[in-house]
Amino acid sequence: MAQVAVKLSLRYSILVGIFMLKCLDGRPQRSAMVRYEFNSTARKDVATEVAGYADVAKRIIDLAVFGAAQNRSYTRLADFTDTIGNRVSGSINLEMAIKYMYKAMTQDGLDVHLEPVKIPHWIRGKETAMMTLPRTKNLAILGLGSSVGTPPEGIEAEVLVVGSFEELKRRASEAKGRIVVFNQPFVSYGMTVAYREYGASEASKFGAVATLIRSITPFSINSPHTGWQDYQDGVKRIPTACITIEDAELMWRIAQRGQRITVRLTMAAKTLPDADSFNTVAEIKGWQHPEQVVLLSGHLDSWDVGQGAMDDGGGAMVSWEALSLIKQLGLRPRRTMRTVLWAGEEQGGVGAQQYYDLHKVNLSNFDMVMESDMGTFSPVALQFTGSVAAQKVMEEVVKLLAPLNTTKLEKHGEGTDISPWMQAGVPGASLHVADSRYFWFHHTEADTMTVQDPRDMDLCSALWAVVAYVVADLEDMLPR
Repeated sequence: MAQVAVKLSLRYSILVGIFMLKCLDGRPQRSAMVRYEFNSTARKDVATEVAGYADVAKRIIDLAVFGAAQNRSYTRLADFTDTIGNRVSGSINLEMAIKYMYKAMTQDGLDVHLEPVKIPHWIRGKETAMMTLPRTKNLAILGLGSSVGTPPEGIEAEVLVVGSFEELKRRASEAKGRIVVFNQPFVSYGMTVAYREYGASEASKFGAVATLIRSITPFSINSPHTGWQDYQDGVKRIPTACITIEDAELMWRIAQRGQRITVRLTMAAKTLPDADSFNTVAEIKGWQHPEQVVLLSGHLDSWDVGQGAMDDGGGAMVSWEALSLIKQLGLRPRRTMRTVLWAGEEQGGVGAQQYYDLHKVNLSNFDMVMESDMGTFSPVALQFTGSVAAQKVMEEVVKLLAPLNTTKLEKHGEGTDISPWMQAGVPGASLHVADSRYFWFHHTEADTMTVQDPRDMDLCSALWAVVAYVVADLEDMLPR
């Protein structure tokens, strides 16, 4: 029976299925045979449709990697970061960056507009740290975002060095009146970043007067890393900064010998009222369904160190370049391709959250959201979050990336700025790149154009453009 049925036409199979639904045991029954044949046919249809984009995909890749657009995203990023520099939330530099990108993308022939947002405005100010016992040594530090400052004269106190939150709790009676130094090992960014985010509050609970936290990185050349931190409600706010791996381990070794350590810390950090800013939006309107959107993105803000070239200038540039490639080839998809350059990502995606709150009323019209925020090194795979049916479509789409040797689809698209959309059920995608060095430079003075590679950026731009264009031009939106 099954062997015969597999040979039936789709239409006849459905009729047989309906008959079976009505007749078996007098109760509704689902025909697995019909479902199998229907799904197989649907997969075949999608595969055929997507495969039809092979020539277009090759044209996009050739233009980005070998043609007139070769090195363009790198050149654009270099001009942008060399001209503007770093772009911390609320700063004049970020305002300049938004104006720069608005002008540049308008001159590129894209439809560009700005959407107002409110973003945090924290100022670092002058900061110094010195170990005064058992010997004098300057400590390289970077204060953490939202940290309070010290009194003008600074804080000088004895140090308590711990290797974990658990050790801090065991030695809670020793923390009062001291500067707590966390010398936690780097396990992974996702796990270890908790010390940067919550170290100050955890130490403050036991009476600490400040915290110095080992930078969240697997590698250091005496380079401190900054980042955002959150004070817990009801806990006294104390100054907090990151120190280098080298200095954290130095103080750990001294403490293990039983020697007394004192540090003098001065920080002029302060938080001002939230600043007015913008998400920068550029798009190519869809010819058939302009209200439906494939959204590409990176964030325009950075930390106030280095150039913000890697985090996330590269992601912003390839999201712009994707539109440029499509426009240069004279292509126009069925749906709108929209690039959004977020403000306030480093403070927890505040600009992106406001964009979501404004546009979620049209949730059903967002086909897919994409974010590049883990560097633009050589692409390894496309990461994707969506339904099983949507994953099947994307498995066909990434086959078009064969000329880039990047045809792998991985689960779990990620990104601070697109997470609200994915949590609401919108399919989401992110770039997986050869990012083993990413956290070497992350949030440091070393995040400069020297980290970037022109060919890697070409490859990322080509991948980003092919995926976004094909999804935006398919006959149907991705299934939820």
